[in-house]
Amino acid sequence: MAEIVAPKPAAQAAPSLTGAVETQRLMSLDALRGFDMFWILGADALVVALNKLGHCAPTQFLATQLSHCDWQGVHFYDLIFPLFVFIMGVSTVFSLTRIIQTEGRGAALKRIVRRSVLLFVLALIYSGGFTNPWPDLRLMGVLNRIALCYFFGGLMFCFLPPRALIGVAAALLIGYWALMTFVPIRDIQMQPDALAQFAEQHGKAQFAAQFRAINDYDNNPSAVKNSPVMAAARQMYLSTTNMVKGKYEMGYNVCNDFDFQHLPGRLYNSFWDPEGLLSTIPAIATGLFGIFAGLFLMSKSVPDERKVFWLFLMGIAAVILGFLWGTHFPIVKKIWTSSYVLVAGGYSAILLGAFYWIVDVKKWQLWCRPFVWVGMNPITLYLVSNLTGGEGYRLMARRLAGGPVLDYLNTHVAQGFGDVVVSLVSIGLFFWLAGFMYRRKIFLRL
Repeated sequence: MAEIVAPKPAAQAAPSLTGAVETQRLMSLDALRGFDMFWILGADALVVALNKLGHCAPTQFLATQLSHCDWQGVHFYDLIFPLFVFIMGVSTVFSLTRIIQTEGRGAALKRIVRRSVLLFVLALIYSGGFTNPWPDLRLMGVLNRIALCYFFGGLMFCFLPPRALIGVAAALLIGYWALMTFVPIRDIQMQPDALAQFAEQHGKAQFAAQFRAINDYDNNPSAVKNSPVMAAARQMYLSTTNMVKGKYEMGYNVCNDFDFQHLPGRLYNSFWDPEGLLSTIPAIATGLFGIFAGLFLMSKSVPDERKVFWLFLMGIAAVILGFLWGTHFPIVKKIWTSSYVLVAGGYSAILLGAFYWIVDVKKWQLWCRPFVWVGMNPITLYLVSNLTGGEGYRLMARRLAGGPVLDYLNTHVAQGFGDVVVSLVSIGLFFWLAGFMYRRKIFLRL
């Protein structure tokens, strides 16, 4: 399954699409990937701890930006996942180009299928595939979506020219908008509170109480075999005959409706999943945006400084277009709307341009070494963190700086200071692990 390989140099010669030999690995790309993972693996908890320590406008703003929007809108934290998919698209260009030129297209296709399947299987195992009884298994999730975006993006990169890829991306975004806007759904909101109110109106108080008791994590009816709550929800859904179109509310849109009808297993939000079936369509376009950026960075006809300029310009244009489209088709991460793809892709291009200019053009590289360590082993570090419910490094940090140490710091230094120290230790632990693996040349590739 996984293999341990020695690292390739930050700058590695390999044939390009035109047959010329050029630099293939960008340190800026590894650094940006590590920067992205940095916020997932513990920096968000540090900001929350700092906000508790000294509650003021700046820390409150940062804490808000490092939390997901409940539904419509976008915070910085809502850009983390699409940035990773975007970076994956950029990396696809460099890695598959080298394989196609040295080993042929067949070898590239074999790599795409192997990595996608193994990552998807790993995601199922991570979700409890060998331990949880059916239906307590989430078939779609973060790693699953990454696997699907890599699979379809990689295949299209191998077979389609750039202009065709642009057409596919546009078709995916416009087609998804048309699907979400013009396909009718039943006039019922698949959310616990809305279903509880529906049940009360129809004289089913016992189900109303059960709907209100739903917790997406601990009391999720979709994870229970022959759940009476799910049966009641399906009965209420099928009894609704009125149809509506153009709805984008939580649990009340084509994407969530499709998940409720057709996605089996545990649904993250009980009746629908934020990484569901239909919303994977525009997510593939996010990966294609990364492929466009990778093709542009590989070009020898544009000077590096101009590449930075165009990444910024196209990124700003995408953000503006996304917000304009968002006035009609709202920016919602949990259904990955087309407007959200443009906004997230635009910010991703801007970040890539900034990292490329600083790290690969100006060669200011010392500061980003820890991010490079993380960026070379992102899936491994993510899995280590999530093996204990997403608190892996923080739990280890509490073993070192929790208990009496935490109490002493909160009591004798400042209330909340102990939490800040625990967060710093947590960040230090995953940087240490990333650095250890990097120095020992341990790189786990699917």
